[in-house]
Amino acid sequence: MAKFELKLPKMGESVAEATVTNWLKNIGDTIEADEPVLEIATDKVDSEVPSEVDGVLVEILFNADDVVQVGQTMAIIETDSDTPAVEPPENTTENIEAVKQVAARVSEAKQAVATPVVVSNTQGRFYSPLVKKIAQKENISQEELDAIVGTGKDGRVSKNDMLDHLKNRGAGTFVSKPVAIQAKETPVSVNGSDEIIEMTRMGKLIAHHMVASVQTSAHVQSFIEADVTNIWNWRKKVKTSFMAREGENLTFTPLFMEAVAKALKVFPMMNIALDGDKIIKRKNINLGMAAALPDGNLIVPVIKNADQLNLVGMTKAVNDLATRARENKLKPDDIQGGTYTVTNVGTFGSIMGTPIINQPQVGILALGAIRKVPAVIETSQGDFVGIRYKMFLSHSYDHRVINGALGGQFVKAVADYLEAWDVNKEI
Repeated sequence: MAKFELKLPKMGESVAEATVTNWLKNIGDTIEADEPVLEIATDKVDSEVPSEVDGVLVEILFNADDVVQVGQTMAIIETDSDTPAVEPPENTTENIEAVKQVAARVSEAKQAVATPVVVSNTQGRFYSPLVKKIAQKENISQEELDAIVGTGKDGRVSKNDMLDHLKNRGAGTFVSKPVAIQAKETPVSVNGSDEIIEMTRMGKLIAHHMVASVQTSAHVQSFIEADVTNIWNWRKKVKTSFMAREGENLTFTPLFMEAVAKALKVFPMMNIALDGDKIIKRKNINLGMAAALPDGNLIVPVIKNADQLNLVGMTKAVNDLATRARENKLKPDDIQGGTYTVTNVGTFGSIMGTPIINQPQVGILALGAIRKVPAVIETSQGDFVGIRYKMFLSHSYDHRVINGALGGQFVKAVADYLEAWDVNKEI
């Protein structure tokens, strides 16, 4: 009999830890390869961890609500194999890279030892060794560390919180401890008829990200009204045949996404990220698509290389991500790497909105409800009033790097693409 160590796998870019939310198997249970053993939650998405082998669960090393680092062993599975389960040998290049990483860690450790800054657990807050190491390396004082808002379990400061803080620190947006304490400790009067509801883990994360975005970016908005009568009529004409041929429901979302992707190719400086004083110009156009979860929260899955998709491909991508979001089946990679975000506030009946930027992006577009309205129509024979389908596009952008001209021209380009839709377009 051999023992296999079930470890927390790498969950995607920038994800260093996860919280155990539920064990699906108990000690003594038989497990098949690829069968889920436990559920975990990160600051990005909830997921299941499957077993890589057949066997029996003999040991559980973490309880529910415990925080696990990537690579840590979470459980032991006993297999029938007489040979201990070992990971496949890495190639020479990976070995060299591993040696470099070890050398880098040694160098960081030496630097941390030489750093005079000393931080400790205070005020009932626990700081992991990794957080303390970052604080020492970056010369973050105890007072500054205590002022950082933690998004981990019980308000624990995570690696991502430290990295976000360092970005804001470099941009000069660090909020001093007295302000943070005042905001946190303001008493709220509660009487006997009030109900106290604990925020969900994701609700807390969303609240933190929204406040951090407003404190980081100088939000400004541009609005434009688009005549989408051609798109309305075209979709009505082709949606039945599209469903019969492709097996996909043709909604308005992929049509809007296609227009946004085209506009981003024309205005590449909207497809950027800001890192301190440096602008990162993204090569790929990866569109984030805000989608509702069953609990009412929103998540932003990403359509990778959206500018390279035709309408059929865009429709399949939109429907797939929306369906898996509703079923809580998104994977960490599905919500990574977005370069620009689109949110459809019209789904809830709003005609426009002022969305908050999804950091570290610099822009987000809100799609309002499509309304049938009277409008002046200009023709060569004169003007007349007719019934048209119209909607508002609300563009929020970061005024630190995006001026009003670029922000306005971009959303105008999106509207122009929508209004110029060919009613005889073939799919």
